[in-house]
Amino acid sequence: MIKRLRYFFLLAIAIIVVISISFGLMGRLSAQQSSIFHPLSALTETEISTAVSVIKREKTLSEMAVFPLITLQEPDKEEVINFTPGKVFKRQAFLVIYERSQNKTFEGVVDLTTKTLIYWKQIPSVQPALVNSEYELATQVVKADPRWQAAMRRRGINDFERVKISWWAPGILGEQEEKTGNRLCRGLFYYMGDRLQHGGSHRWNYYGSPIEGVVATVNLNTGKIASVIDRGKVPFSQENWNYDVKSLGKLLSPPKPLKILQPNGKSFQINDNQISWQGWNFRYLMHPRSGLMLYQVTHKDGENVRPVLYRASLSEMVVPYGDPEPTWSFRNAFDVGEYNFGLLANKMELGKEIPENGLLLDAIFADEQGEPYKMPGVIGIYERDNGMLWKHYEYNTQHNDVRRHRELVMMMTVAIDNYDYSLNWIFRQDGTLEVQNELTGIVLVQGTADEKQSQENSYGQLIAKNIIGVNHQHFFNYRLDLDVDGKANSIMEMNINASPMNEKNPLGNAMVVTENPLAKETVAVRDLDMKHSRKWMIVSADKKNTLGAAPGYMLMPEANSMFFPVEGSKIRERAEFATHHVWVTKYKPSELYAGGDYPNQTQPGEGLPKYIADDESLLGEDIVLWYTMGVTHIPRSEDWPVMPVHRVGFKLVPRGFFSRNPAINLPE
Repeated sequence: MIKRLRYFFLLAIAIIVVISISFGLMGRLSAQQSSIFHPLSALTETEISTAVSVIKREKTLSEMAVFPLITLQEPDKEEVINFTPGKVFKRQAFLVIYERSQNKTFEGVVDLTTKTLIYWKQIPSVQPALVNSEYELATQVVKADPRWQAAMRRRGINDFERVKISWWAPGILGEQEEKTGNRLCRGLFYYMGDRLQHGGSHRWNYYGSPIEGVVATVNLNTGKIASVIDRGKVPFSQENWNYDVKSLGKLLSPPKPLKILQPNGKSFQINDNQISWQGWNFRYLMHPRSGLMLYQVTHKDGENVRPVLYRASLSEMVVPYGDPEPTWSFRNAFDVGEYNFGLLANKMELGKEIPENGLLLDAIFADEQGEPYKMPGVIGIYERDNGMLWKHYEYNTQHNDVRRHRELVMMMTVAIDNYDYSLNWIFRQDGTLEVQNELTGIVLVQGTADEKQSQENSYGQLIAKNIIGVNHQHFFNYRLDLDVDGKANSIMEMNINASPMNEKNPLGNAMVVTENPLAKETVAVRDLDMKHSRKWMIVSADKKNTLGAAPGYMLMPEANSMFFPVEGSKIRERAEFATHHVWVTKYKPSELYAGGDYPNQTQPGEGLPKYIADDESLLGEDIVLWYTMGVTHIPRSEDWPVMPVHRVGFKLVPRGFFSRNPAINLPE
């Protein structure tokens, strides 16, 4: 009896201890998540530091190890969709670690709650994005090299401090470079010129003075020169192409001030990283690779909150240059994956990139050493007027009904060496979501002896004396995980055809619309077709609208281009995503990048070609739409020295999603 009582006593104590530990752990979990409101909240500085410390504790890293990427490990989609405030959720960080001395790349996932390493894997034969310390290393290596110094002296340059080096990922590799598997970068050179009389500084728009014909390749693993190419001396511009106010001299007469005021405050609300405005609700994140991203975009239709899109991001870019000269033909930049687009974001200013009524937001990132830091003012959000939203003038009553069009814009800007881009997500009151990219900055130019345009300049245009703007393209791919009224969706293609003249169509004016489902992934690799005004719809597979049709959202392409590198070209094989405008895949959480996870020095066929290889069904599934839009840039003199903004984009427009114009009942 005594033994039995002692047993129950000890058992009770054990139960109490377990309960205490459990409540203590839950308390710690709650305390840790008290400042994290949602599974999609951005990583904090503390979380970044925790993730790095766990990696360093669990793995022996060399002094040369770097962290090219640290970001939120995206939680399970179903968990996010079913999340309710106050519910405990997983919190994890994803890290890419590169050991330069070993030329090895690793991926890791850290559980931030338990502070444990839950995933670690070496990824063979890949190269992550370049990091800042590698640019510094490569600069030191090149400027100390006798071959490079001799090439500069042949051009009359003896002060090497006057040479600015622009470092690129290696792009198209030579046969021997592919065999070695070494991590490479290539240097392009510009002459900063003599010190100017005014201010005593170097010419800072050095892009106008390219040192043509010389390219140096550095082996970043060994810290040594891999090769120096010198194709011979070519004259470069000696003019000062600075564009600051002092250099420009006489300025145009300024227009009279234009003020944008919101005397009653802003119409949008921000809570953590959640934004609501005019029926729209969504979350945003600044990703170190993809930049400004959207999550869980919904629209309020009466009393119903309806899902439209789960996740939207810039997936990849490629910028192929069209000159076959060996010092140019390798230049095919994958600006998202090779350089980490998001980390190149720059601080904006009210009244400049965004109007004075806007709001600037900060982002938290990690440097290559794993140290967290705050980037101030890299996200802008503002409301703007966009003319008329809808109007009708009634002749009989002479009554004029009209509503002004308000838009909400969320944007970021980046500088990638000579080029500048902005990425804009634009929400409209009529239920439309628009993406608009802006291209500006300085054209990548080529030195030449020519002072007049000639037939020999067939791969570019003379845009100033001794300066050729090389023909090139910019292609952007967006990954759009639409969930129109839920995850069960299908993809429809719409084509318009003119009916032949016959007894049913005697005047030949009939137009017929056909809508066909794209049933499999390999079938859903499509291109624009102006002859048939082709468009695509993501539609609900299990919902009907008031008219008995499937509610949907339609992709409305705007200006676009075909990818000009020809079949068999190496850049076409590496950037296959750019060879078609539309791809559709069944949702897989690991399929995030159109050009593959590691486009730097990548092999052909990565990304979308692999994603569709299993040719899965797209009928009634959780599907992802990938849209590629391109700009073919034939430079002109008006693009120099800084090009005016060129815009390219697309729209996601409701089609049968609302029972009427969703903005019809806006007050005057």
